[in-house]
Amino acid sequence: MRRVFLFVPLILVVVLGIVLFAGIGKDPTHLESALIGKTVPTFTLDDLERPGTKLDAGVFRGQVSLLNVWGTWCPACRDEHEDLMWLAQEQGVRIIGLNYKDNREDALVWLERLGNPYERTIYDPKGTLGFDLGVYGAPETYVIDTDGVVRYRHVGVVNEKVWKEDLAPLVNQYREDAS
Repeated sequence: MRRVFLFVPLILVVVLGIVLFAGIGKDPTHLESALIGKTVPTFTLDDLERPGTKLDAGVFRGQVSLLNVWGTWCPACRDEHEDLMWLAQEQGVRIIGLNYKDNREDALVWLERLGNPYERTIYDPKGTLGFDLGVYGAPETYVIDTDGVVRYRHVGVVNEKVWKEDLAPLVNQYREDAS
C-alpha cells in the first residue's frame, strides 16, 4: 500500500503538465468579462480634475466610448499613454479614464506632464468601480456603446495594432449602429 504513495508526486506532475499545456496558445489579453452585454455598473465617483463633481454611468450615454483603466503606479499605462493621445487627438476617439487606486495629485501631475487623452476621468481611489467591472489590473480598456453597454474588454496595453485589429472595428460598428 505504501508503494502507491510513491506515485503521488508523479501523478501531480502529470496533472500540472496537462493544466499548463491546456493554457499554451491562449491569448492572455483576451479575458471575457461577465459584463459583456450588460450596462456599466452603477457608480457615483468624483471627477479626477474637478473634486466634488460627481460622475455616474450617464457619462457613457450618447457616444461610443473607450473606458481606459489606468494609474500612475502602472508602468504599462505609461507605455500606452502616447497611443491614447494619438487615438483621442488624431482618430477622434472618445476616451473616458478610470484612474484606479491612485493618488489624485500624482494623477494630475501625470496628465499635465504627458497630456490628457481623456474627455473625463473617473477618480476611483478605492477601486470600487474597478471591482464592479472585474478589473484584474491596469491597463484595461472597455468598449462601451451609446447605451452604456459594455461590448468588449481588452486587458493590456492599447497600441496602434490593438486599435486597428480589435478596438476600431467594434467602435466603428457601434457608431454605425447608433446612427
